[in-house]
Amino acid sequence: MSVSPKALVVKLSSMGDLFHPLPAVHQLKQQVGLSVDWVTQPEYHDLVTCFSDIDRVIDFPRRRFTKGLRAFLRALRHTEYDYVFDFQGLFKSGMITRMARAKRRIGPGYHREGASMYYDEVAGIRNKNRHAVDEALDFVQNMGLTPATQPVFPVQFPRVQPSGPKPWIAMAPSSRWKTKNWPAEHFMVLGRKALKTTGGTLFLIGGGQDRDTAENIIKGLGGAQAENLCGQTSLPELGGYLAEMDVLFTVDSGPMHMAAALGKPVVAIFGSTDPRRTGPYGDRHVIVQHGGLACQPCRSRICKLPDKSTKCMAELSPETVWNAAQVFIQSFR
Repeated sequence: MSVSPKALVVKLSSMGDLFHPLPAVHQLKQQVGLSVDWVTQPEYHDLVTCFSDIDRVIDFPRRRFTKGLRAFLRALRHTEYDYVFDFQGLFKSGMITRMARAKRRIGPGYHREGASMYYDEVAGIRNKNRHAVDEALDFVQNMGLTPATQPVFPVQFPRVQPSGPKPWIAMAPSSRWKTKNWPAEHFMVLGRKALKTTGGTLFLIGGGQDRDTAENIIKGLGGAQAENLCGQTSLPELGGYLAEMDVLFTVDSGPMHMAAALGKPVVAIFGSTDPRRTGPYGDRHVIVQHGGLACQPCRSRICKLPDKSTKCMAELSPETVWNAAQVFIQSFR
């Protein structure tokens, strides 16, 4: 009886970035016949268990490194791997790659912070003028394989049952970067347009830190049908809700990548970041940008304009986003 070769994926964070390697991991598993474990941060453990190709999830104790190191090493070194694939490409992920018991340690062409000293080989060359999903596919080519023409994201989230009249419209109004955030007042206007036009139900999604923002948006809807789910779901449950949605309006955020992986239509509002690299992957989505600023994308957490006004988002009107979304809205009528 043959034994499947064993692989370890190292991808620690962040929520949205965890989806980028999935097509590459799927193709490696299918074409090489791998059994796959995954190292991630504890807050993403339950999310990674929803990735259909993963057999075991190992938690990296980022916040309690000293206390948790012994248990982590015991779990990490429990298995001898044929391959370790570091999809993160940072010093700490490279260090994990080296600590694992493995025959081949492979890192990405986009590595930095000296991570390459931990690898036996590097997959591909640095080319930042492409999507992060396509970057990850370098690992497939490095194994002598041909990447599939239609990448897939094998995920399985628990079923949930939203309430309220359809269509079900999700909004993710916040991200961790101020320069990615569209004004809450704009989301209010957009929400009123969407609900008046479709007669559907609006679901505000995000973490607990986004709950007040979402509540203010709902107050501005004038009693329309809306529910604030921010901080009320686990990450797998959030995936379950997104799987039921008809469309997602979002800034550059983790839920955006989750929805794209599920094949849901996404209207993505971009400011400081570059949708060519980190936008929703696939052809079912609409990207909306200011388009008139030479500083965009600045890729900065803090606006670099003298007045720190984040014009790329503040001057992007609700009408512009609404008009761009008509390709989806028309189908709801």
